[in-house]
Amino acid sequence: MRFDPLPPAEPANPRSPRKRRLRAPLARLLRRLGLLRPHDLEALSRRILLPSLPASDEDHARAQHVGLGQRLARQEDWEILARRVAAADRARRRTPGGAPVAGLLAQGARADLLAAARDAIGDGREDGGRAVLDPVLREHPDCYPVALVAALAHMDIAHLWQSRGGAEDRAQMRAQQLRAETLLAPFDAAALDAPALAAAQCALLAEGPAPRPIVAEAHERLIALDPGTPGHMRALGAALLPAQRGSHAEIERAARRCAAATSGHWGAGGYALVWADALARDPAGLGTVDASRFARALRDIAERQPDQHVINRLGAFCALTMAPSRLQLRPGSAAARACARIHACLDWLVSDHLRELHPRFWADALAESGGGTAPAARRARLQRGRQAALHAIATRFAEDLSDGQALAFLPTGMHRLAAVRSGAGSSRTLCRDRT
Repeated sequence: MRFDPLPPAEPANPRSPRKRRLRAPLARLLRRLGLLRPHDLEALSRRILLPSLPASDEDHARAQHVGLGQRLARQEDWEILARRVAAADRARRRTPGGAPVAGLLAQGARADLLAAARDAIGDGREDGGRAVLDPVLREHPDCYPVALVAALAHMDIAHLWQSRGGAEDRAQMRAQQLRAETLLAPFDAAALDAPALAAAQCALLAEGPAPRPIVAEAHERLIALDPGTPGHMRALGAALLPAQRGSHAEIERAARRCAAATSGHWGAGGYALVWADALARDPAGLGTVDASRFARALRDIAERQPDQHVINRLGAFCALTMAPSRLQLRPGSAAARACARIHACLDWLVSDHLRELHPRFWADALAESGGGTAPAARRARLQRGRQAALHAIATRFAEDLSDGQALAFLPTGMHRLAAVRSGAGSSRTLCRDRT
């Protein structure tokens, strides 16, 4: 018996992913003009399948090193702590997200001191921060890790006095800073091969009255000593802000110099690292930053450090900190164009690099971007961060999601799960379209 072949099924969705991507900017423009109904972001967010981690590998690594430093300080094992700090410093040990281990050990070692000083200052007692670790310093007079812990504690206490805002409080703040300077002055960070020591000295210099070119030179020496740590470049940009007696032009020059000096580690990434925290604190810098160079720098960072801690931090920055709807820049201005260019980097950060969600970064970015105070409860804060991230992703991929697709994030990348209709029936199924 002969059978006629079945006719081929008609394509269920003739629009290619490329056509959908070309159509998306037009649809977004029409929605902004009120000519199309806005998307239901809550409904679209439910089509995003993205695993969420309340605590990441980076969080666990940081907690482990901070906890070790705190435990050694409580046991008064200062000699062991000093050896561990110095060894981590020399080896340039970092967490998966790029945080220096030496700094985390020092953070843990001074945590109890800082808590006691915070209570004393909160009670209005002037003894908050006096004689921090003086007996230990006398026992280890030429030990830079112990001096570093004590100096960082005095710097933290100075910030506590600064937050009170009174004239007497400012005097206390300055006294704490002077004590930190005295503790660090005998040590040569370059000779000791100690980036943690150099970073503390740079932080003190940035908070003082030193001219900004001198501050920039000190930070650039630190970066040359430890080019693989991104936090040094972020600190440089923040130290050159106009609020710190610098200028956006100085940040631009420093960003270009750092990109050239660290190209072996970061490609062009140093440019974005210098600008990132500066733009977060002062969006007026968008009028100076080279947005195309910044976007290329972000790509180099994502390719060289693909840890999900880093990708989530970059994604939250592009999505929320650089959200055009938040900044309300003059349409057509250089700043508005730069903001839009950086904000659009969220598309490839999500599609090419995002594998899991770390909601803490998104909650922090939302609060810092004027989205209200972050909830005190950890669970509520993480939930708010997750919602902000899903809404940001749904906004950028709304045209795909509104066509009935879902976005699934797997270890192999982002996949589009397109809902298709069979040729003869009305049942729907899911097929994977690797982006």
